[in-house]
Amino acid sequence: MELLHPGGDPDAPARTSSPDIPFIDAMREDDWEAVRAIYLDGIATGNATFETAAPSWERWDSGHLHTCRLVAREGARVLGWGALSRVSMREVYAGVAEVSIYVGRESRGRGIGRELLGALVRGSEGEGMWMLQAGIFPENVTSLELHKHAGFREVGRRERIGLLHGVWRDVILLERRSRAVGV
Repeated sequence: MELLHPGGDPDAPARTSSPDIPFIDAMREDDWEAVRAIYLDGIATGNATFETAAPSWERWDSGHLHTCRLVAREGARVLGWGALSRVSMREVYAGVAEVSIYVGRESRGRGIGRELLGALVRGSEGEGMWMLQAGIFPENVTSLELHKHAGFREVGRRERIGLLHGVWRDVILLERRSRAVGV
């Protein structure tokens, strides 16, 4: 997968005139500690995931596609990350993936999630994927708006689909169909 630069244009220089736009780069295994810390920030909100602890690198690595693993960097610092996971092991669903986007607590509100999600969409299409989906807690309004801005549409509400800390939670299911792959 090619490196993705600010604004998503692979021909753009790695630095732009705006210091608020990070460099989008391929995630490396040595990014794991920073990625894990950002994941823990998301877990701490109570509105990002059903997970209550960050997995080991090995478990996380085996659960995510090896392509389309991205981080937002500012110098050597990782500000956020995005990755895709398969929704099914059945071959017919090989072009469908679930999106994960996390931005560190100190970096939120800078458009980093938008940059990461845009890069994931472009990267997934480059890998031949025709649909991305996301399951988001209804209370996570920022994430819902982010995904809708990126072309995701609400498919439905999965009521009381899982327990988090003893409380049944709903999830809004969103999907984005490629306009370039599978049309």
